[in-house]
Amino acid sequence: MITYSAIIVDDEFSALQNLHNKILKMSSQVTVIDTFQDPKLTVKSIIKNTPDLLFLDIQMPGMTGFELLQQLPTLTSQVIFSTAYNEYALEALKQNAVDYVLKPVDNQELKEAINKAIFNIEKLNADQNANLVQLLNKIIDRDHKLKVPTQKGISFIPQEEVMHLEGYEGYTKIHLVDGKVLTSSYSLGKFSSYLDDYFFKCHKSHIVNIKAVRAFENEGYVVLGDDYRVPITKTYKQAFLELFN
Repeated sequence: MITYSAIIVDDEFSALQNLHNKILKMSSQVTVIDTFQDPKLTVKSIIKNTPDLLFLDIQMPGMTGFELLQQLPTLTSQVIFSTAYNEYALEALKQNAVDYVLKPVDNQELKEAINKAIFNIEKLNADQNANLVQLLNKIIDRDHKLKVPTQKGISFIPQEEVMHLEGYEGYTKIHLVDGKVLTSSYSLGKFSSYLDDYFFKCHKSHIVNIKAVRAFENEGYVVLGDDYRVPITKTYKQAFLELFN
């Protein structure tokens, strides 16, 4: 189970302890890594530890919760304000807080605030992961590499090293110029949309690298590399031969 770090800031010791205890009982996903009564001492800890959640009192001597946030160079935490004064609620939302709870803290309100914060974190992580995959795809596409999911992970194969792709019972066998064969759970059709223009589908179950073609046999075969023979159907024969005219 994924856990999320939290820091609690409240100048009242009893309120701080009460909130800490409620969080411990309420959510096994949240781990309180630090608590502070003096907001001025909190800034360094937040910068150092970058907690996922920040439970922050608003009205504190010396520095309000709003002023504390302004001391941070960046804010990555999900902020949940706690206050005894309802008039601060609107200002709390203006500060991009995920939520606020009124003192004395209601269990249901706290639970909803925590769940909302965790949802935001997971959505952010999912968005970041999607962006990472998109960036990776751009890099791989720019380098003309083929992404091949295998049992061990993902192989990134330069397309010029691929001699032949063979569809086999929903899987794809990828034959490389060095004689190695990779088997992927991707279908042949899935790979076909990623291939460069120098690949040609010569059979419903076969795609060949035109650069690797050495001969065409009238019996219905394309010869690749060192006498490596791949079947070609009549449907694709004419289009194949026209590539070499």
